Amino acid sequence: MGATASRKKTPGSGHPEHDDPAYRRCQELKMERWIQMHYQIKQREQALAIAQHRELFYWLGGFYLSAIYGSASYYQRTKRLSVLAPLLPLSFVMGYYTDWAYGSKLHRIQAEANMIMEHEQELLHWPGGLPSVASIDEARMENEMEKKMHPHHM
Repeated sequence: MGATASRKKTPGSGHPEHDDPAYRRCQELKMERWIQMHYQIKQREQALAIAQHRELFYWLGGFYLSAIYGSASYYQRTKRLSVLAPLLPLSFVMGYYTDWAYGSKLHRIQAEANMIMEHEQELLHWPGGLPSVASIDEARMENEMEKKMHPHHM
């Protein structure tokens, strides 16, 4: 009888009351696991993005080395300095991807994001504010009506 006494139910709902410490702890644990799961998903996405930049860096590096070799050999034959001009923008591109793939660019981006969150909160507001349950239901109903009226468009 002790187990049922601690699991009081609200009239007509069939769910335990929210002031039950065991229920609260269960909800907190569920929320912590949800947060941890999303954090790990974001970490994996970030690792994937860094890996993609490194892979692009390898390809660009091969192209850059080929361009240097080709430009240098052509310069030796023609002695025209303008032959080396394409290496300048390519050097900037290589520097950017080197910084992204192996440098501190990601740390600088994160630091800037933290500064925005601390000092420029007004930039983070969504247009139209947060969606409400009513607006979501309204959009869902409109979508259902559209499906009924024009089933061949979906």
